[in-house]
Amino acid sequence: MINKLHLENILFLDIETVPEVQHFSELNGTKQALWDTKSKYQRKDDYTAEEFYERAGIWAEFGKIVCISVGYFNIQNDLKRFRVTSFYGDEIAILKDFKNLLATHFNQTKHLLCAHNGKEFDFPYIARRMIIHNIELPPKLNLFGKKPWEVPHLDTLELWKFGDYKTYTSLKLLTNVLGIPSPKDDIDGSEVCRVFYEENDIDRIITYCEKDTIAVAQIFLRLRGDDLLTDDDIMHI
Repeated sequence: MINKLHLENILFLDIETVPEVQHFSELNGTKQALWDTKSKYQRKDDYTAEEFYERAGIWAEFGKIVCISVGYFNIQNDLKRFRVTSFYGDEIAILKDFKNLLATHFNQTKHLLCAHNGKEFDFPYIARRMIIHNIELPPKLNLFGKKPWEVPHLDTLELWKFGDYKTYTSLKLLTNVLGIPSPKDDIDGSEVCRVFYEENDIDRIITYCEKDTIAVAQIFLRLRGDDLLTDDDIMHI
């Protein structure tokens, strides 16, 4: 049961991704053809491969990570604090900094990673981008040979499903039904590409990513029946 887990042992996270280059025309001919094939099922005949390229960020083979935000609990004398920080800039640096965090502070068997839809998106995306950049996977992301109960990952979407795999519940919907202040008060995922490439506003993306990370932690607290975090409980570092 999740109530038996120690909050201090969980690293909550969210990632923001964009297409690897701004324009489809910047890809070489081989990559354009591969994107055409990869995206054909999703776009059907409604869009050309070039028109659909703005969505390329959701595939690790055609996108890149521009921000990883993480949050963790610090509990002393029944005083609960949630610390949030972000890695951003060059993707290789982001991945290495995140890996270093895992190696120095979340490297024991008791430590877990938690994200919303993390098992389908965040965790495999980070792992794939590390491999693409020839970065050795940290143990928390290296799942080869692990049995399901040995995987050190929590997923608030999976927890909310209670075994029902027919539907997807977005972070925005889940925070709404659980009475959690919505983190989606500025941009949404579909706008990250534009904000990154056209507005060059990484600070706005960081704020958005950190709010999502906080929302994941809040959902986890609600699923446990714990009190929610207040603004005074959250520290940005």
